[in-house]
Order: sequence, then structure tokens, then C-alpha cells
Amino acid sequence: MSALQIKKGATSHSAYNLRSTFSDVEERHTLAVIVDNEAGVLARVIGLFSGRGYNIESLTVAEIDHTGHLSRITIVTTGTPQVIEQIKAQLGRIVPVHEVHDLTVEGAAVERELALFKVAGTGDKRVEALRLADIFRANVVDSTLTSFVFEITGAPEKIDAFAELMRPLGLQEVARTGVAALSRGTV
Repeated sequence: MSALQIKKGATSHSAYNLRSTFSDVEERHTLAVIVDNEAGVLARVIGLFSGRGYNIESLTVAEIDHTGHLSRITIVTTGTPQVIEQIKAQLGRIVPVHEVHDLTVEGAAVERELALFKVAGTGDKRVEALRLADIFRANVVDSTLTSFVFEITGAPEKIDAFAELMRPLGLQEVARTGVAALSRGTV
């Protein structure tokens, strides 16, 4: 058989095995980035994502050390394992970045999100919305004769499930904070 008739990646024992060893499966990762709390840092971090066409599913930023002027950026993104490694490496090269942690691969982590839901309805739909809110442990933070505002905290999947159940009952508006996450156990 001539070299021109060899099938690409025909067997792993072939000297002509040209199959890619990289995974094409997109994974969801939660990254915790510790940065200097100064003007322009968030723009530089986000610019890294937008400049390379990477998507951010969730973004949360807050100062964590007032005396040290440090902030924590929690980013939820998706990509192949190679893309995630590239993102972490590029984040680590930005000057005001002190630490980059991939909470998804470092072990078990706790993820929580806060959301507010405005649900309008009367009669049976109003009663059903209150019943579902009780099941999901959502709090009523505002009530009028025609609507409620519910506050719910939990994993993003719980927030999504609550939203899907409230949609047919008159869901009007949703505000979500984005994911806040910490690794479990001792450091």
C-alpha cells in the first residue's frame, strides 16, 4: 500500500496516526481570579475573553481585602480543555492578577447565586406561585395585589428550575447576581 492510500487516523498503531489527541468536548469551568482592586483591571480581564472570542456565562466581582486592595473575580465559562488551559495561562500573565484557580478541577466547590423574580398573577396562578416559592424556599420580598417579587438563593440549576416553573405563572422580570463560588474544605 502506498503512502497516498493510507487512511488518516486509521489505527492508533499506525505510524501515520494523525488523529488529534485533543478533546472537542466543551466543559463548563468556574475560575476564581484574585486581582488588584484598581481601575481598568476588570476591563483587561474581560478584554482577554472578548478579544479571543471566549464566552462568559457568569461574572461576579467584589473587593475581598480592603487593606490589601484585592478583589475576587469569579468567572463561569465554557470551552474545550485546551481552551480553558489557554484562558488560565493568559489570565496568569496579566500583571495585576495574583492568583488564578480553576475551582472545577481543584476539587469540590460550593456555587451559589442570588436571583430576584417578579411574577404577576391573580387567582389560582397567584396561589400556585406562592406554593412553588415555598417548595424552593424562595422569600417574598415585595407584594402587591397583582404581583410578587421573590428572592431565591441556590445553585444555578435551582435558579433555572425555578424560572422555568414560574414562566407559565406570569414571570415578568428576572435579575441574577451571577455565580459566587468557593472551594470546599481546607486550603
